[in-house]
Amino acid sequence: MPTWKSRGLRGSAFEEMVNRTNEKYEECGLALIQKIPTPITPIEIDQKSRHITLAYFDKKSTVDYIGAVQGIPVCFDAKESQSDTFNLQNIHEHQMDFMTKFKAQKGIAFFLIYYTHKDLIYYMPVDEMAVFVNRAKEGGRKSFRFDELKPEHFIQKKSGLLVPYLDMIAKELENE
Repeated sequence: MPTWKSRGLRGSAFEEMVNRTNEKYEECGLALIQKIPTPITPIEIDQKSRHITLAYFDKKSTVDYIGAVQGIPVCFDAKESQSDTFNLQNIHEHQMDFMTKFKAQKGIAFFLIYYTHKDLIYYMPVDEMAVFVNRAKEGGRKSFRFDELKPEHFIQKKSGLLVPYLDMIAKELENE
């Protein structure tokens, strides 16, 4: 069973940006999105700080966020990349399976990828991710490059919002 021990929370800065954006969307009545905690079982707890220092993951989580935008079901995962190459081992089969089934139920499923070294956020619908995942399954690259991404899927910065992804959802709905 996978365990973690004080290796820090990868992606926590980006997730905090997404969380603040979700709070703003909720305050404005635009969306209700919840962060889904990863289920863990603590093994060791520091008695002084009452922090978990060793734990194992109970089961595979599905997505980072789930909720509704103006009555439309939405789920997404937040990822970070520190280089121009995104390793597909960061995308798990059970996530893709859940997101594909979610979309089949008339929901919107996507990934937000924060390229930290460029300070750019990419909106990737699950269907676009599936192209890269399937390419890897068929013996192709086990990653995708920054230059393979669609320029129109980069999220434009907006005053007052750290990760204004609702604009991208609106564009996706227009194109259906």
